Amino acid sequence: MRRRFVLAAAVAAGLGLAAQPASAADTYRFMTGPQGGAWVPLAGSLKAMWEKAIPDVSVQTQPGAGIANVLGVHQGKAEIGFGNSISTVDGMQGAEPFKEKTANVCQLASLYPQYFKVAVLAGAGINSVADLKGKSVAIQTRGNTAEVATQHILKVFGMDYMAIKPNFIPSYTDAVSMMKDGHAQAFTLGTTIPSSAVMDLASARDMKILNFSDDTVAKMRQINPGYAKVSIPANTYPKQTQPVQVVGYAAHLIASCKLPADRVYAMTKTMHANFRDLILINKAMEATTPKMMAEDIGVPLHPGAARYFKEIGAL
Repeated sequence: MRRRFVLAAAVAAGLGLAAQPASAADTYRFMTGPQGGAWVPLAGSLKAMWEKAIPDVSVQTQPGAGIANVLGVHQGKAEIGFGNSISTVDGMQGAEPFKEKTANVCQLASLYPQYFKVAVLAGAGINSVADLKGKSVAIQTRGNTAEVATQHILKVFGMDYMAIKPNFIPSYTDAVSMMKDGHAQAFTLGTTIPSSAVMDLASARDMKILNFSDDTVAKMRQINPGYAKVSIPANTYPKQTQPVQVVGYAAHLIASCKLPADRVYAMTKTMHANFRDLILINKAMEATTPKMMAEDIGVPLHPGAARYFKEIGAL
């Protein structure tokens, strides 16, 4: 009979926890992201490959968001989740918006760069973040990394939510619907490129992505050094004839540090062996190498993942 995974006193290396073997039949809860983002289909692919390759493992996917996932794994409400490097590191340090250090969160693998974008309707008269003042903006709900990034970009321009008309929307799909209907003039999101949500919007309305100056990027990095300057190549989106500079951060997989090392080893090995399936969903992962997957982002690598990456020479 399958049972809910009970957090064992697992792992290792510097964490002061004793490893325990995996149980014969475990159900792992996997926190993903909002509908319309890249994490939902990626989670579906990971669930399928893990359940096929690892005996007696079942994976239950559920909605989530960058910050909520870190909290969920730390608090034992989930065993696996997607994360964004800037938020996960904030959690490790107990920095806002986290109220405590998220010590039960380990790195499983880095996956691909995320791009924080401000998409606006072409005819809305918005050419800079400063022009969002007084405008209706669709924003992800609390618990999303993009929502925190939205606060950061507003702060850079001397604004907060009082300066705009915020609409907190649970999914990118709903945000795009607001934009199509003209109920919002802009929406913020953090996802891969090309974003299916932005492509959906561009198919119905003339739109553009706001360019962030070097000074804006530098000020974002002062708020959180995990931000990096990234460029959206020309022609990523319809009528985007020039590269657009924005800020980025790494999307990665996190796991409870208490998950049995042999299970995490098998999950990491299976993911790497079937990485092509993930690339078919998200082409941004095409350039991801094992060394990139194992890179130090300031979050402890789970011993099970570390064992696999050492085995293949990535560490």
